[in-house]
Amino acid sequence: MRPDPKLVEQLVEIITHEVLAAMMEDEARAGNPEAYHCKLDCVDGLCVRTCFDDVGNVVSAGAERISSTLGAIPQELAVAKMIDHTLLKPDATQQEIAQLCYEARKYGFASVCVNPTWVHLCAELLKGSDVKICTVIGFPLGATSSESKAFETETAIKQGATEIDMVINVGALKARDIETVARDIRGVVKAAHSHGVIVKVIIETVLLTDEEKTIASLTSKEAGADFVKTSTGFAGGGATVHDVELMRKAVGPQMGVKASGGVRTFEDAQSMIKAGATRIGASAGVKIIQGPSDQASPKNEAGSSSKY
Repeated sequence: MRPDPKLVEQLVEIITHEVLAAMMEDEARAGNPEAYHCKLDCVDGLCVRTCFDDVGNVVSAGAERISSTLGAIPQELAVAKMIDHTLLKPDATQQEIAQLCYEARKYGFASVCVNPTWVHLCAELLKGSDVKICTVIGFPLGATSSESKAFETETAIKQGATEIDMVINVGALKARDIETVARDIRGVVKAAHSHGVIVKVIIETVLLTDEEKTIASLTSKEAGADFVKTSTGFAGGGATVHDVELMRKAVGPQMGVKASGGVRTFEDAQSMIKAGATRIGASAGVKIIQGPSDQASPKNEAGSSSKY
């Protein structure tokens, strides 16, 4: 179902207003930092920002309903360029997708990663920005036909997708039917590359042995994919340092590696990057770019079972 054009227009207007207001405030503060000060008060996710001049008069005021982390100032914006800001839960609403796009535009994430039904909306909301539109194909099981995946890819690109994350045929891989696996990937790659769109292949590491992870990575490379990706986040496990290192070793330095699933903190992201990841898939992107936590929790090498 296509989104209501009037709703899209309203959402674009709201986001544009907020971005422009923030830019004007930053410029004014840079030109005369002592001229006024602002305070942010938040209750139950509703935040009100009020700015006062030097004699206490209200200069401006505005409210927005945001997540609890949006009020903080990010410390690690460089990491943002490596993050696919992700919302793939089946009950995501238009409002949550709009929030995702707002955050991606505000913080400069590499992309938003959403289910295909939201691609057109995201393309409208992020028009004019550098944020890419990533969507998922054959998600989350990878068990649809090669023809279906290629068709789904073509449709998503027509609606505005600029990056494709496809799920490998896991059953064929485990049966050592490598030709089927390769044909599956090649169909999506052909459809995407004909439009200049990159492809990331999700190999679902939690279901594979180390040998199978290596075979999947090499097959993805030979089939022409641009990235290999660890996980959907929906199969009971996520990215681990071990898996990222293994995948990087298999594909070499020229191909991308995306760590996804269970990456929730700045420390998690840094560990994956050091292991060889060049992209991070996470729903906790805003939290990650806040920088190191006061008390970093140890990374669970077995991965996380939660959905991202």
